[in-house]
Amino acid sequence: MLKVAVIGLGDISKIHIPAIKSNPNVELVAVCDIDETLKDTVTGVNFYTDYHELLEKETLDCVHNCLPHHLHYPATKACVEKGVHVFQEKPLSLNTEEGYELVKLEQEHEEVKLGVCLQNRFNESFEKLQELVTSGQYGKIIGIKGIVSWFRPKDYYDSKPWRGKMEYAGGGVMINQALHTLDLMQLIGGEIESIRGSVDNLLDYDIEVEDTATANIKFKNGASGLFFATVANSGNSSVELQVVFEEEKFTIKDSILTRLNENGRKEEIIEDKKLPGTKFYYGASHTKLMNQFYTCIENNSQDYVHAKDALTSIKMIDAIRQSSELKKEIKMEA
Repeated sequence: MLKVAVIGLGDISKIHIPAIKSNPNVELVAVCDIDETLKDTVTGVNFYTDYHELLEKETLDCVHNCLPHHLHYPATKACVEKGVHVFQEKPLSLNTEEGYELVKLEQEHEEVKLGVCLQNRFNESFEKLQELVTSGQYGKIIGIKGIVSWFRPKDYYDSKPWRGKMEYAGGGVMINQALHTLDLMQLIGGEIESIRGSVDNLLDYDIEVEDTATANIKFKNGASGLFFATVANSGNSSVELQVVFEEEKFTIKDSILTRLNENGRKEEIIEDKKLPGTKFYYGASHTKLMNQFYTCIENNSQDYVHAKDALTSIKMIDAIRQSSELKKEIKMEA
């Protein structure tokens, strides 16, 4: 049985902990958070306020890193150097430079697995869409559209001030809410040639990070991408991912993959499984991804989201921000 700990008891831990407990081959033995008032929120496990102490005292197979963004790298590094596998929440890193450090860390410790939580790759709708892309049956991809139009109140940033500071969050809507959409766009479109982007703040929240971002993405295969993300909407609308082929158009919206048929009507192809009791946009794929990672630990296999796999979306965010600052197109490095 795998011995597992969770570092960071913020909002996302409420998704990780039930998923951990649902796996009969995994035992949650410890949790860690600097807030001692959270001690009794997870019963039957050891509680720590210092993850270095946790790593010293516990014998662990895997740690779930659910800390704020700026703590992802140092905590993951401490675990990996102790020989403990890490399942790290997104984002991979604050920026591309730090992302390369995590890739390097993974390469230098081949015996340790570093999995990144990009669970939307495992949504049934997206897996089916990838199959359609790979099959080539609908011709070349002409365009890809990714839209995230959500709402975050001022209290979202006031209650956890790190979310509004570049130093701690690494950005706003792009890295926090729309990272998954950028990740899926690059998986479908392949290598990126260049990006022209713009970031802005439409809300008067007095935060350092962007609340709105747009980008035109040119893929090396000739396809073009349109990306739009905001938390200035009136509410949380469904994320939309659309792929236009030479002969067909497929859209993921409301967690359903549809095809626009020759009569202009939508045909439902597949719907994502839903996790009851959580925000609808989290989906049910966290558990699917975590269980696959545990299997990789047990079998010493490599079929999980590595640090190098998660780096491209971070590069895209940096390119969009740089393009906005310089007001010009940014060529993407390999």
